[in-house]
Amino acid sequence: MPDDTPHDDRPEAPPSAPPGQPRVGGGTVPAPAPPPDNGPGNGPGDGDGEAGDRAGAAVAEDDETASGTDGSPGDGAGERPSGALDPETVEAQEEDAGDRDPATGGPVERPAPVPGKEPVVDVGPDTPDPAHDIEQRKLEAGVDHRFPFGRPGEPLGRAHPFVFGFTAALGVITAWMLVKAATNAKSVIVMIVVAMFLAVGLNPAVERLRRFGLPRGLAVGAVFMGVLLFFAGFVASLVQPISEQVTELQKNIPDYVTKLQHNERLAEWDKRYGLLDRAEKTVNSKGFQDTLTDLATGIGKLAVNGIFQSITILILTLYFLGSLPQIKTFFYQLAPRSRRARVALLGDEILDRIGGYVAGQFTIAFIAGVTSYIFLEIMGVKYALALALIVAVTDLIPLVGATIGAVIACLVAFLTGTVTEGVICVVFYVVYQQVENYLVYPRVMKRTVDVQPAVTIVAALIGAALLGVVGALLAIPTAAAISLIIREVLMPRQETL
Repeated sequence: MPDDTPHDDRPEAPPSAPPGQPRVGGGTVPAPAPPPDNGPGNGPGDGDGEAGDRAGAAVAEDDETASGTDGSPGDGAGERPSGALDPETVEAQEEDAGDRDPATGGPVERPAPVPGKEPVVDVGPDTPDPAHDIEQRKLEAGVDHRFPFGRPGEPLGRAHPFVFGFTAALGVITAWMLVKAATNAKSVIVMIVVAMFLAVGLNPAVERLRRFGLPRGLAVGAVFMGVLLFFAGFVASLVQPISEQVTELQKNIPDYVTKLQHNERLAEWDKRYGLLDRAEKTVNSKGFQDTLTDLATGIGKLAVNGIFQSITILILTLYFLGSLPQIKTFFYQLAPRSRRARVALLGDEILDRIGGYVAGQFTIAFIAGVTSYIFLEIMGVKYALALALIVAVTDLIPLVGATIGAVIACLVAFLTGTVTEGVICVVFYVVYQQVENYLVYPRVMKRTVDVQPAVTIVAALIGAALLGVVGALLAIPTAAAISLIIREVLMPRQETL
């Protein structure tokens, strides 16, 4: 029959389990007690009720003993000397208990921890230091079965000084590494830029050949073959005069020495200052010989490096010229879809201006070369073809290129001809440079690049100061691109503000 005795009238459960009842520590379920004998006053219902009360009291006492009266983990096995709970022991106890109520065997619903909320602990002047007191350490850290090492604190925000400083330092280090890498790879970057510049400049010629029905591959091959023939002709024209001058110098060295020995002015200087003795000592010294060796080695390395860079630029130009449409499409696709059409239009205009600048420079250089060849042939100056090609190549350099070519041609005219021929060459090139600077150059560049003359001069000076001759060549089309972006992008925005 069921037990109708009120809970308050029942006898209290013994403080511990009976001797024959095994006990499991840590709040686990005790082994079931054997059924009591049917003696006087012990019915089936009464014995079952009292046994259940005794088992519940024993389990409650075990839980209190294992966890402590304040609900914090107790001292003993499973606790580290620092006060934190041993994660392995906690996991083993949770697996044994299975998160079930030891009294009923049913699942226990534990309240979910509130993220970011730490236990509030009053810290006063008399509060023990958690660095020395283990209990205070556990209390302030909020140690429980889910957080054996204490509850984690709130994550550092982006405005935290540490996060800001670390991010800024990382950005500075990354920028420094990028600058250092770009500095180390400066020669390679310059070759790539020059090759791309040449490819963009030669692309208009390829497009014109395509209008005649040629496939792009054949058009690229034809244009590139023309460039190779130009360089080959330039080198071949220089080989003959250089070889002849070297041979003539070798033959005339004894005559030059004899003339120096019988020169009265030189003999007088030698008697006063001992020039010959000093020259002999200088030539025979070890430092002079080492200097000559280093100079010859440096010239050889410079020549080999120049040949290698020229071949590399030509190969890169061929690849860039063949795949220029794909390269343009790739960079256009990097722009957002809503602005891609405008970016493509501006990009095509910039590339057209670069191509027009290269075509204009080649036109001006061709005019200078042809005019120089005709003039030098009329004057009978030696090596007229080589000098004309030198004038044409140097004329590609903005501002000072034409002057360099004219000085070389006039110097050869003075050395190989009469003084009158040299003076006539000087007058011719002075007049030609005025015509080129004020008539030919502005007309060609105004139609192709559309850049003001003052901007052209400033850009060429800045480019030459940064990258030398290559910078001077790239400065004017870069200025044209920047002026286009300012006119089409920045200025309309200023009007809407």
